[in-house]
This record gives sequence, C-alpha cells and structure tokens, in this order.
Amino acid sequence: MLPTEVFTCFPGQMWDRVLSKVKKAVVFMDDKCAESLHWNGGATSVFESGARNLKQFSSFESGGENEPKAVFVVSTLLKGRTADIIQDIVGLSHFQYCVVFTTVAHSIHLLANNVTAVLEGNPVFEQFGDKLCEWMGDMNYTAEVMHAPVVFAPVSPQLFLAPTFAHLFPLLPRDLEAINMKRPEKKRFGSLTDVDLHSLTPELQIEIKSLASAVNSMFESTSTREESFALGPMSRLIAGELANHPQAKNRRKTAPNKASIVFIDRTLDLTGAAGHHGDSLVEKILTVLQPLPGHTTDVQVDMLELTNLQRTTDSQPTLAPGCLVQTQSSTARLLWETMLASKQKEAVMEVRRQLVEAASKENLPIKMGLGRVTPEQLCSYIQLFKSNWGALESHCGVIQLGLATAQTLRHPTLPRWDSCLAFERLLLQALGDSDFAGVLRQLLPLMKPRSRLGEEECGPDELLVLLVYLYSLAGEAQPADNEEEEEKVERELIGALTLVITREAELSPLLQKLTGCGSIEELTMERAHTAVEGVFDTLRELSHARDHLKQLNSVYTASDGVHQAMYRPFLRQVLEEIFHPDRPESPDIEHMSGGLTDMLKTGFSMFMKVSRPHPSDHALLFLFLVGGVTPSELRLIREVVSAHKPGTQVLVLSTRLLRPTDVPELLFTTQRLVPDIGV
Repeated sequence: MLPTEVFTCFPGQMWDRVLSKVKKAVVFMDDKCAESLHWNGGATSVFESGARNLKQFSSFESGGENEPKAVFVVSTLLKGRTADIIQDIVGLSHFQYCVVFTTVAHSIHLLANNVTAVLEGNPVFEQFGDKLCEWMGDMNYTAEVMHAPVVFAPVSPQLFLAPTFAHLFPLLPRDLEAINMKRPEKKRFGSLTDVDLHSLTPELQIEIKSLASAVNSMFESTSTREESFALGPMSRLIAGELANHPQAKNRRKTAPNKASIVFIDRTLDLTGAAGHHGDSLVEKILTVLQPLPGHTTDVQVDMLELTNLQRTTDSQPTLAPGCLVQTQSSTARLLWETMLASKQKEAVMEVRRQLVEAASKENLPIKMGLGRVTPEQLCSYIQLFKSNWGALESHCGVIQLGLATAQTLRHPTLPRWDSCLAFERLLLQALGDSDFAGVLRQLLPLMKPRSRLGEEECGPDELLVLLVYLYSLAGEAQPADNEEEEEKVERELIGALTLVITREAELSPLLQKLTGCGSIEELTMERAHTAVEGVFDTLRELSHARDHLKQLNSVYTASDGVHQAMYRPFLRQVLEEIFHPDRPESPDIEHMSGGLTDMLKTGFSMFMKVSRPHPSDHALLFLFLVGGVTPSELRLIREVVSAHKPGTQVLVLSTRLLRPTDVPELLFTTQRLVPDIGV
C-alpha cells in the first residue's frame, strides 16, 4: 500500500523545481503562488535557495541595476494581463536571464490559443521565451519558460488546499440560465446535471482543466492509478476531465499504486459550511482574526504583546503579524495539527500544555494553572518569553499559535458565534413544526440595525450566513399551505435587511463586494435594495441543490418527540455509504473513470456478474471538496473512518478552508462562470 507520506511530499517536490532556479535571482510571485509557498516552507526557503529578493508580481515592481536574473512564478496563463505585467517588470529592469514558471500546463495554453492539433515540444512556451528576450533587449540573452504545478498547500498531513482555485465554486441554477441564453432553444439544458464541459465559458473550461491537470500531476508523480467518482454537477465535470486527461490514460495502464478519488460539490451541503455548529477552535480563529493580505486561509496574529510598543493607531503597521503556518518547528506543526483536528476544549488544553512545556524547558518562572483555560492565563504564560530573546526564538511557533488562541477567545465579536449557534438550533427545531414561511418569520426580529457599539450583535454578514443556513434547509420544511405568505415574509425580510445594511457605520469587505460600493457614503437605499433582491434570488435556488439525488437528498432529521431535530452532515452520509460493510452500489456516487472499458463491463454485466468499481476498493481514498471544507468536517471524516474502516487512509483535497462568512461571498459575489484566469 502506498503511504500517505508520498503524497504529503508532493507539493514540496514541485516547489523544489522552482527553488532550483532562484539562485542569485529576484523572484516575482503572484498572490496565489505566494499562498502555496507560505505552506511549503515560506519565503525562508526562497532565500535559503540563494534568491536575492522576493517581490510581488506587479507592474510597479522591478529589478535593480546590479540584478541580472529574474524568476517569475505565476498561477495563470502566459497571455493578456499576466504577459503585460511580466513585460512591464522586464522593461523597467536590466535582466539578462529570465525564468518563468506557470502552474498552467502547456496543453491548456494550446487550448487557450485555440490550437487543437497535437504538436511536438512546447511551442507556446518557446514563443514566450522569444518574447522575453525581445523585452530584455537582446535575443542572445537567456529565457526559460516551464510548467510547475505548485498548486497545493499542505495545511496538515491529511489536508491539501489549492489556493489557485479558491474561488472555484459549483454552479447554481442562475448560472444554468446564463449558459442556456447562449444556446439555441432546442439545445438548452434541462438541469445542471446535463451541462457538459464544452458548453461552459472558455474561462471556466480552462479553470476546470487546470484543476484536473494539477490532480493528474500528483497521481503521475506518485505513480498512482485512480478510480474517479463524483457527486454533483461540477464534480462530474472535473472528474470526467481527469478521467479523459491524455496523460492519465497512459499512466493508468502502468501505474503500480491504486487509489479512489471522490469529488463532492460543496453546494450539496451548505448547511454544514454556513453553520456555527462545529466545536472547532480553528474555525473561530479563522472567523474572528483578520486574514493575511492576499491569502484565503491564514490570519494575522497580533504580536504587539511581545514588544514594549504602546498600542496606538500607528503602532500596528510597524509590526509584522504572526500567522498559523509553522513550517520551521515540528512541535508547533504538531500543535497546529491538534488544533485543526480536535474539539475546542481539547485544542485549548493542548495550547496551554505546550506553552507550559516551552516555559519549563527555558526555566521560566511559570505558575501551573489547572481547570478551565482562560485567555488571560495563556497571555500570562506568553508574557514570560517577552524579554528572553533566546526563548522567544526557540518557541516562536508555539507562541504565535498561543497568541492566536488567546486573541480569539477574548475577541469582542466572538459572542456572535454563540448567538448564531443558538439561533440555528432554534431554526432546526422550527423546520419540523411549521411551513417555511413560519420559519422565515422567526428571522424578522433579528433584522434590525445594530447599535453603534454593537460588536456582540449580529450584523449583516452574520444575517446573510443565517439566511444561507436556513434556505439550504428549505426543502426539509413542512409543505406550504400558502405560497403567497412565503413571498410576503420574503418581501419584509428584503426591506428589513436593506435597512440594516444602509445603517451600518462602515461596509464590511463582503458588503462592499455585494453592493459594489467602497464606502457607506456611496451606498444608496436603491443599490442596497437591488443587491438584497439578488441575494434572495440566489437563496431560493439553494433548496434544490440535492433534487437530482435519489438517496442522499436530505441533511435533516426531524424531532420524533424524544430526540431533537438534527442536522445530518452530507459528508458523514457519503462516507457511511462508501464504508458500508455490504458495499451497496450507491445511485448517487457516480463512477467516472471507465470510458470504453466501463461501458463494456456494463454490457457484459447483463450476461454475467461483473463488479463495478467502488470507492472503498482501495486502502487509499481521496475526498476532493469542490468549493471548500470546514475544520469541523476534517474531524468528522477522521471520526467516521476510524469507526467504520480504520485501515483506510483518507486524504482531503479542497479549494479552500471555509469560515462561515466565506459562503455568502462565494454564493453572492463570485463570478462562478467567468473566473479570473489572469488574461
């Protein structure tokens, strides 16, 4: 059996290709590649490999007069905006040697240039190399252009994220309308499950092909033959693309190792993504602390407590923040993995234990505390390191994670989490007792403008999350007696939420994207109302996400008088189906790898017993959640596997690590059909 460590090494091996070229170079890197690097050794690894400088990929950057070599690392096609930025940087510099790495394979560059013929070599990369020499001002200078799939960020040994695809999200019925508008009436699709790859926008086709190519690179590098399965329309397209990948067909004939990969659309369970039910410390850290600029996962940890600086409005920009990624210290890395995989109480206890252990190793005067862990207690331990530079340097990873925990537990907005959780539980109970209009009506008292100091009150962002949570369960409510009543309550909610947004002191990043206004001064009542109406148009579609499923079409168990109503995570149901001892063939988990062989097997099975591939056939299972995974779901996966099939190794791949407020952004503000591919 292939150990998971082989896969855990894969992202670092891809970065080694890049690092082998950075000696004496100025390195320019876009945000998505920088986020991947952040989890693969960080900037330290670039400088240890001999780079002179590391800069943002921007037209406003350049190399110095005495810097003749540049390395560019980008997550996009080498054309359009990306090519313009490279030209700008080269034009402002004095380079004689340029190396360009792109995460997009050459075959996809051919597609983007409308080339369908099979060509020898890498002509698109060779042409771009010629352009680089032209921009450098001498065709005898050196230019190299190559593909490096530096796509995956190993957040833990069990979880790989793909920051390059953080905004890739399964399509909704409103996207189907946009697709159908460009098709003749007789050829319009009846549902999202009918959509094929060629009917999508060129941008989305390139995004899906790039993702399938990155997954293929991982299997190629580890000599793995995979069986692909899919749940949901977007997953079908990605799994189908992986199954038909030209290189994958050759690999599957000879690869000695075997694995199953199941792609799952996030939209099949937005209750789990938007809900505050997860007893997870990391989920709360990601929600209340500010994200690192340019990152979708990591956050800024305030390091001011470890300095003698006074807290003023000016002190913050002078001090670099800490973060959650700890690639240098194995102790800190293990602590992060515990925080990610454990319940909050266990995670907080482990943070305290590690701080006590670190202080004891340095002979610092620590007073052991028992009982409940408080943020004050954690801060008192961290303060012991403040004036001891040696101790601070040795244990800075554990200290950053300790500070992140303390700052989250004492954060003024954290009580909102508990308010949302309490309200979600109320809504769950109400769903079984009344029609959807009755449940919606319970939201109206919450829809009121916040007081000026209302950090503990639910604001518009939390209200949008609650609406997603509720509408994703709308199909589970009692049948409506009166549909007009539902429309009436919706109109009231639209009016109330519009008022809430216009009365905010300032617009959150989510509200800025939603309304298209940079500040509250720009926002008119009309613009807010139009934005909220658009939100409700999307919300109404959420309850139909599981309509095409025959078996796994509910995530709700109503109260039976003895037990309370419960949310049943979709992921748990999928895993229980996969690991069922009788190995039933699920009507919802679609096998995608077969091609002609699978069709022949299906034909033969009419005459003889031929077993179709099953996700539990192999001891290694990949789950790819398209649209994001939550920390709570990582723990759930671990629990289900250990309970049902402890011998199986499960690796989780996803586009991002979700916080509840990410869900409204992905649903209401993301250009799902036209992702930004840098062109």
